[in-house]
Amino acid sequence: MPRKTRSSRVIAKAEQRAINLKMINPTLQLNSDRTLESYVQSIDQLRERLATYNSLLAQIDLAQTELLEREKALKRLSEDMLIDVASKYGKDSYEYQMAGGTRRSDRKRPVRKARSIADDPEMP
Repeated sequence: MPRKTRSSRVIAKAEQRAINLKMINPTLQLNSDRTLESYVQSIDQLRERLATYNSLLAQIDLAQTELLEREKALKRLSEDMLIDVASKYGKDSYEYQMAGGTRRSDRKRPVRKARSIADDPEMP
């Protein structure tokens, strides 16, 4: 599932405010460091940062997808390697056990309990 990209209400509000300030005066200067031009530059810088952030999220999603696909491929290869060892040496061999399999002779057989009369729901 891709990560959710981010938008910014702050940018939207600031853009609207910049439009309104331009209607007052296109070269508005409130004091030495607060000008309409610097305000628009700040908006643009934040918009670029947001675009970079969303781009990085997309790259992370791609990297995660590739990682999961490679894990699946390695899992299949591991299973195939174990099957090949079993076909060459047998499933009851020590080589099969060394490769990570459980030897047939080492498997536990399921033990079935004998049903008693008390366990039978049809009997009173």
